[in-house]
Amino acid sequence: MARTPTTHIPLGYKAPDFSLLDVVSAKQRSLAELKGQKATVVMFACNHCPFVKHVWDAVVALARDYLPQGVGFIVINSNDFEAYPEDAPDKMKALALEKHFPFPYLLDATQEVAKAYVAACTPDFSVFDAALVCVYRGQLDGARPGNDMPPSGKDLRQVLDLLLAGAPVPTEQKPSIGCNIKWKP
Repeated sequence: MARTPTTHIPLGYKAPDFSLLDVVSAKQRSLAELKGQKATVVMFACNHCPFVKHVWDAVVALARDYLPQGVGFIVINSNDFEAYPEDAPDKMKALALEKHFPFPYLLDATQEVAKAYVAACTPDFSVFDAALVCVYRGQLDGARPGNDMPPSGKDLRQVLDLLLAGAPVPTEQKPSIGCNIKWKP
C-alpha cells in the first residue's frame, strides 16, 4: 500500500466532462447529468484500497446529508481491474449494493477521466462549485487506517457548508492520502 497524496494543482480549473458506465444501472452517465445544482464532489476510489475501505461509511453518510441540499456526488474507479480483480465492474456493483451507495459508482476503464482530473490516489476528492469550477482538492478528514481517528468527513463537510452558505473556501487545503491509482501498463 503506497501512501500517495493528491496531486497539487492550482484551484479554479473547470471540471472535465465525461461519460462513464454506472456499474449498478449499466447506463452511461455524464458529468452534466450528475452534477449538483450548488456543488459537486468527485471522488476517485476503488474497492481494494484500505484507505478507501476505511472511509466508505463516512462518504455514504456525507452524501446522504448533502444530496438533498443540491450537492452532487460522483464516485469513479479508474484502477486497472485486470491487474486488480477486486476492482472489476461486478465487484464494484456488489459493493455499491452492499453499502447502499446513494451516488453512482462509475467505471473509468480507459483511465482517461482520472488523467483529465489529475487524480493520483484513492480516495482523491475534488469539489466544484455550481459553475463546475474547482474550489477544493483535499482530504475527507484526518482519519487514516491505523491512526485510531474515526472518519467523520469533517474537512469535506466544512467545504460544502461554506459553499452552500455562499462563503469563500480557504485555499489552504490538506491533500488526501491513499493508495496510488493502479495505472495500466
